[in-house]
Amino acid sequence: MAIRHFLSLLDLSTAELRTLVARSSELKVMRQRNEDYEPLRNKVLGMIFEKSSTRTRVAFEAAMLQFGGHAIFLSPRDTQLGRGEPIEDTARVLSRMVDVVMIRTYEHSKLEQFAAYSRVPVINALTDHEHPCQLLADMQTYFEHRGDIRGKTVVWLGDGNNMCHSYIHAAQRLDFELRVACPVGYCPDTAVMHAADTHVTLMDDPAAAAKGADLVVTDVWASMGQEEQQEARHAAFVPYQVNAELMALAKPDALFMHCLPAHRGEEVTAEVIDGPQSVAWEEAENRLHSQKALLELLLLEAE
Repeated sequence: MAIRHFLSLLDLSTAELRTLVARSSELKVMRQRNEDYEPLRNKVLGMIFEKSSTRTRVAFEAAMLQFGGHAIFLSPRDTQLGRGEPIEDTARVLSRMVDVVMIRTYEHSKLEQFAAYSRVPVINALTDHEHPCQLLADMQTYFEHRGDIRGKTVVWLGDGNNMCHSYIHAAQRLDFELRVACPVGYCPDTAVMHAADTHVTLMDDPAAAAKGADLVVTDVWASMGQEEQQEARHAAFVPYQVNAELMALAKPDALFMHCLPAHRGEEVTAEVIDGPQSVAWEEAENRLHSQKALLELLLLEAE
């Protein structure tokens, strides 16, 4: 059977994505009941981190341990990649020693190059272009709280970044309306937008975008590696802050999500992220359950 990679949310069909979201919730219930389930006994996950993380690392390590497997953390200091070894050489060697590889890096092209030479499944744990693992958790969280997202209205406020791109992909697969509100100069990739066709509307008025929304989502104004742009970004994004006034424009039962870490007082106020409409903490927990479902899909499907 051909190797199955997960480099983008679009690597899953609509049916597969819906099945995976449902399976994530099943695995969550099994965990809450302390049911023993170790389908990946003696399997090994190699984790390559060029960008640091809290939730991604802990969720993947915990997922493998709870599934009876093991995870190996590798930073640039721990591998020859940090000393200039070609990506394809590392891929050829590492994929002969582990059963699946997770990569969190900057350039999406690095991920694609690694996958092209890997003998085992490769997972995109974040690149500058996409963050599909986070969307698995976000969709699981919405389905658990509000049911099917098909036909709902989701608003993305702020930077048209990797998270925004993955939300665009989610709109394509799950058939919801996505309003993207961002300042000029910080819009999502044109090709990503065009591929989504009628599922996505680009707006510059955050209030108009939030009106009647079922879900409001944002992210930090300056991601890792953009620290030198902090001042300019702050000035551009201030009108896009998610605060109580903006949430009041959404539906009364609208949810708020944030992939974390959050900067209270910048992209979101403490009142919102710590308030009753926020599901950010369960969203973070669901990284564990959704990544379990993904690992199960990629590894057990290949057997």
